[in-house]
Amino acid sequence: MRYSLLSLARKAAQGHRDWPQAWRSPEPKPHYDVVIVGGGGHGLATAYYLAKNHGVTNVAVLEKGWIGGGNTGRNTTVVRSNYLFPESAAFYDHSVKLYEGLSKELNYNIMFSQRGMITLAHTRHDLEAQRRWANAMRMNGVDSDLLSLEEMREQVPALDYSPSARFPVIGGFIQRRGGTARHDAVAWGYARAADALGVDIIQNCEVTGFDYDADGVQAVRTSRGTIGAGRVGLTASGHSTVLADRLGFRLPITSYALQAFVSEPVKPVLDKVVLSPATGVYLSQSDKGELVIGGGLDLYASYAQRGNLPTVETVVAGMLTMFPSFSRMRMLRQWAGIVDVVHDSTPVFGPAPVKRVYLNCGWGTGGFKAIPAGGWCMAHMIAKDEPHPLTAAFGLDRFAKGALIDEAAASGIAH
Repeated sequence: MRYSLLSLARKAAQGHRDWPQAWRSPEPKPHYDVVIVGGGGHGLATAYYLAKNHGVTNVAVLEKGWIGGGNTGRNTTVVRSNYLFPESAAFYDHSVKLYEGLSKELNYNIMFSQRGMITLAHTRHDLEAQRRWANAMRMNGVDSDLLSLEEMREQVPALDYSPSARFPVIGGFIQRRGGTARHDAVAWGYARAADALGVDIIQNCEVTGFDYDADGVQAVRTSRGTIGAGRVGLTASGHSTVLADRLGFRLPITSYALQAFVSEPVKPVLDKVVLSPATGVYLSQSDKGELVIGGGLDLYASYAQRGNLPTVETVVAGMLTMFPSFSRMRMLRQWAGIVDVVHDSTPVFGPAPVKRVYLNCGWGTGGFKAIPAGGWCMAHMIAKDEPHPLTAAFGLDRFAKGALIDEAAASGIAH
C-alpha cells in the first residue's frame, strides 16, 4: 500500500498507530511446493525470485526467530565483488549489479551507497599482490584501480600517513562500485515483495527435524507442526551444519562468531570503506555518522552471538593504528554473527545428498554482499532442479574432485 507524504506525516503525528503490516503473519499450510529454512536475506531473496522469476508461489519461509534476526542483521553491510578467481568474480559482480537496481526492483529504499572499497598497501609486497589482484579483477570484467600514495591522501585524508606510523600507507587499490547497504532494509524489502507475490513468511517457527527416505525429503517438522514439502532449501548460514545433521549428512563447515562494533555518531569524516590487511581491521561510516568497525573471526568455534573484551581491544587497536584521530571516540555497542566457514572460503551451493534438498551456505564472512545473487541462483536451482551457471563450481562435489576455489585472501577479512 502506498501513501502520500501528507498521509505519512499524519500517521507519524498519531504515534504510528494503525500502520498496516509490511507482510502477513499466516498460519502454516499443511503442504508447500517449496519450504525455505532460514528467514534471512538469502532465504527471503530465494522466495522472492522463485515467485517472480519462476512463478512458484506456493512457498513458505520458516524462521526460528524474526526476519533478519540472524546474520542479515548482524554484519557490517559491505557490498563488493573484488574477488580473484573467475567463478567468484562472476557471481559476486552479478550480486553487485542486482544491488544497484534493488531499491527500484523492490520499491523499497535499501540505502545502497557505492562509496568505493579501498584496500590499503603497507609494503612493496602488498603493492605487488594488489597489482596482480587488480589485473585479475579487470580480466574478469570487474572494475578496479590502483592508487598511488598521493591518490590515497585525496581519497582518505584521515589516515595516518606519517613516517613513524606502525604500518605506513604506500598505496592501495579501489573498487569504486563497492560500498554499503542498509542490512535491515534488504531483509524487509525482500520480505514485503515476496509476501506481495503470495509467499508465506512464518516467523517463530523452529525446524526440529525432517521426514525423508530414499526418494527424498517429504516434510519438515517444526515447533508449529509438520509441514509437507515438495522441495526444501536450506539457507541457515552458521546453523547449516545443525540442519544437515538432522538430514543425516555432514557439511565441511565450521561456525565461528564474527564480531563488529559501532561508535558514537560524529560528523562526516570517512566516505569510503577502508580495509587494512596488516591490522585486519576495516571500517566505514554510516549515514547516521557512526563508525562501523570489523575485524577477524573469533579464534574458536562458537554459536554465541555476543562480544568479548579481547576482540574489542584487538580491533580498536588496529583501527587506531590506521586512524589515530579517532582515539577519543566512544563505542556504542558490539555484536556477533555466526558465520559458516569453509576450507577454501567459497560457499557450498548445490544439491544436498538427500534428494529434493538444496544447499545455500558456507558464505563465511561474505553472506550479506551475496544476498541478491544467492537468492537469484538458489531460486533457479530449486525451480529447475539444476545449478545455475554462476554457482555450478560451488557444489559439494568440488571437495571430492579437489577443484577448490581458494578465495581466503579476498574473503578472509573484508566482510
